[in-house]
Amino acid sequence: MVKHQPLQVYERQLCLSCLTGIYGCRWKRYQRSHDDTTKWECLWSFILFCTFSLLLVWFYFWWEAHNDYSEFNWFLYNRSGEWSDGTVPILAATAAGFTYIAFLMILALCHVAVGQQLNLHWLHKIGVTVALLTTIIGVISVTQMWGEEWDVVWISLQATGPFLHIGALAAVTALAWLVAGQMARAGKTRFQVMVLLIYLSVLLTLYFIPLSITSPCIMERGSLKAAPAIIGHQGAPMLAPENTLLSFNRALQRNVSGLEADVTISLDGVPFLMRDRTLRRTTNVRRVFPDRQYDDASLFNWTDLSSLNAGQWFLKDDPFWTVQYMSTSERWSVGNQTVCSLEQMLKLAAKSKSSAVFTLHRPPANHPHRHDWVNLTLDTVLRSGIPQRQVSLEGVMLTNREMVRNVAPGLQQTSVQKLPLDTLHHKGISRVLLRYNQASAQDVRLYNENNISLTLCSVNKPWLYSLLWCSGVPSVSSEAPQVLRKVHYPLWLMSPDEYCLIWISTDLISFSVYVCVFVCARDHRWRMSGMRSYNPEQIMLSAAVGRSSRDVNIMKEKLIFSEVSNGVTSDEPYTENEFNYYTN
Repeated sequence: MVKHQPLQVYERQLCLSCLTGIYGCRWKRYQRSHDDTTKWECLWSFILFCTFSLLLVWFYFWWEAHNDYSEFNWFLYNRSGEWSDGTVPILAATAAGFTYIAFLMILALCHVAVGQQLNLHWLHKIGVTVALLTTIIGVISVTQMWGEEWDVVWISLQATGPFLHIGALAAVTALAWLVAGQMARAGKTRFQVMVLLIYLSVLLTLYFIPLSITSPCIMERGSLKAAPAIIGHQGAPMLAPENTLLSFNRALQRNVSGLEADVTISLDGVPFLMRDRTLRRTTNVRRVFPDRQYDDASLFNWTDLSSLNAGQWFLKDDPFWTVQYMSTSERWSVGNQTVCSLEQMLKLAAKSKSSAVFTLHRPPANHPHRHDWVNLTLDTVLRSGIPQRQVSLEGVMLTNREMVRNVAPGLQQTSVQKLPLDTLHHKGISRVLLRYNQASAQDVRLYNENNISLTLCSVNKPWLYSLLWCSGVPSVSSEAPQVLRKVHYPLWLMSPDEYCLIWISTDLISFSVYVCVFVCARDHRWRMSGMRSYNPEQIMLSAAVGRSSRDVNIMKEKLIFSEVSNGVTSDEPYTENEFNYYTN
């Protein structure tokens, strides 16, 4: 009886099966191919790359916009009339979409690395299309509704740019082996040159991009100024309901230098603190006065306002996810807060020797104090006993500024617009309150040189506080003074020489890795080019690892007879090393 040997022995390739199966549903060996990727699949690979790049920017935007999540939620409230944390579904969808697309990108790169043909499954194509369209719609919506927030990307790059550069350079350098392998397998010289030029262009761009990176944190340590003073915007609204006495007390416990609030005039002429136009979000007006819940807050008298609860909403909505960390006594204190008057806040600021910054909102046209609203506010300031130099007033119309200087000459008038220095001095404005994206480093330097006090708001994250600290900003307004008070030194600070050393060292390491990879790839390609073409017995020998020595000897004999029968002759017989080569 004749025993036949199999013509080929295949190794199990579990990793390769999972790779091609998950990406293109090609689980079987016969479904895979080493042929060139079709133009249609190349197009889908390009779409996948574009989707990944767009999602990367979108993800980075929302990561850095964390400083302004409360502003975004308040913006949504003004449009919808209902309070909700709109960032949660956006962040969940962004994280899920980015993870999915990044996973597909890794699978595609692995296909290229092992020389497999790219063939994205149609379900993944639908997923990529949905992710791309959803992200585009999100970008357009944010641009239309909250366009100024895109500035946070460029501002944050001043803090993260040097580190993102190192990460990007490491990622591109790691792709050198992939590019080298692709060039070794490519049969067309033109394609090889194109791939190499594209890769080198990206690499050289990363080598020299630090020339365009500027950051105020790249400076001599001796030039660092004092830390910016922290003003509690609406007190400490992450720890207690905004614009309440408890919130201001919590802020003062964190050693803030001042308190900031929004002031409205009641129907009977009492200035009180309220940010919203109505009382629906921060009080229980829906239960106490259901027929008046949509009325302007200034159309309530002080007696009605004092009867409202201004703390239960905080426990219910938990706008900053902090209620779970409160004790029972703290929750009781929060739940029993009432609407705070301007006089109460000023007396608290005077007692703690802190400054008071407030924005005055003019009552509507049908209000009885439409025309004497500034006088009522000034009377309250003078009656509270706080020194005038500790009070900054914003929101006064141009026609009333002269009257303010006559009645309270020591009071600091504030502007929320970036005006020329001559205009500021002419109007008697000694303080400027701007959003953090509205003042450049040159503006900060100009205001400091001309004795104009600059305050930037709303600064809630350590990275932004550190960046403004290095820029020389004298004070910031924050909803998170408890967070900023823990920053005793900028998160990072390095001299220009230190940064130059890091930059050059990183480039040299990257270039060395690049050269080593391409040299190794060239040597590997040279060795592969000298090998004979395989026939079935040679393939069987390559797959015979772990088989018995008797089976290997049988295959060696078949290999000799195969070469003779095919007319292949050699002056020298096969050596043992040649046999071992095909066996291994």
